[in-house]
Amino acid sequence: MMDDFGLYPREEPFDPLGVMLFKALQVIAFLFFLALLAVSPDAKDGKIDSKAEFMITLDWPDNHPDDLDLFVQDPAGNIAWYRHREAGFLTLDRDDRGGANDFIMVAGKKIASPIREEIVTVRGIVAGEYTVNVSHFQATTGEPVTANVKVQKLNPTAQVVFDNKFTLDHTGDEKTAVRFRIDAEGKVVNVDQRPKSLLETFRSSWRNGGDLDPKTGVSRNAARVRRD
Repeated sequence: MMDDFGLYPREEPFDPLGVMLFKALQVIAFLFFLALLAVSPDAKDGKIDSKAEFMITLDWPDNHPDDLDLFVQDPAGNIAWYRHREAGFLTLDRDDRGGANDFIMVAGKKIASPIREEIVTVRGIVAGEYTVNVSHFQATTGEPVTANVKVQKLNPTAQVVFDNKFTLDHTGDEKTAVRFRIDAEGKVVNVDQRPKSLLETFRSSWRNGGDLDPKTGVSRNAARVRRD
C-alpha cells in the first residue's frame, strides 16, 4: 500500500494537555483585549480628562515686551497672582513677564519663546462669584496692548464660559475682564463685566489696619520675596 511508503501524512497523536493550554491562552488573550477596551479614553468630542474644574487664560501679542499680570479672586476672597500663586483652589501656573523671562536654557544658550500667556486653574468647586482681572504691570512700549481673556469650564466636557479682548494702555492700568458665578455643582449661573479692582483690595486692607503692602499686596511682616 502507498501508505506503507510514507506518502500520506500520518495524524499526530492526540495531546489533551496541549489543547487545554492553547484554549487557556485564547481565554487570556480575550480577557486582555476586554481590559484594553475598558481603560481606553473616551473619544467623544470635547471630552476632557482633567483634575481642574476651570481654566482661565490671559494672552497678548507674541514677542510683546510688556508685562501683563493675571489676578483671580474666588468667592472666599483668595487671590491668585504672581506673589501668591496658590490660593485656595486657585493656582497660577506661570508668571509671564513679557520679554523679561520668556526663554529656556539649552546647552548654555538662551532660546526665546514668543508666546505671551498666563494661566490660572481652579481645582475645586467653591460656590459664588469669581473675579478675573488683568494689570498692566510694566508698559515698556508706551503703546496700548490688546489682551484676550478666556474662561473654560473643563468638566464633564470643555465649555467656553467667556472669551473676549480688551485694551490696557499704561503701567498700573487694571481692567476687570469678567466676573462669573457658579453654583454648588459647578454650573455657571451668571457672567458679567462689572468693574472691581483687586489691587484696591490690597490697599483697602492696608488702610483698615491690615499688614498688606498697598503696592505689592505682600505682608510687610513676611520675609520679602524677590520676584524672579
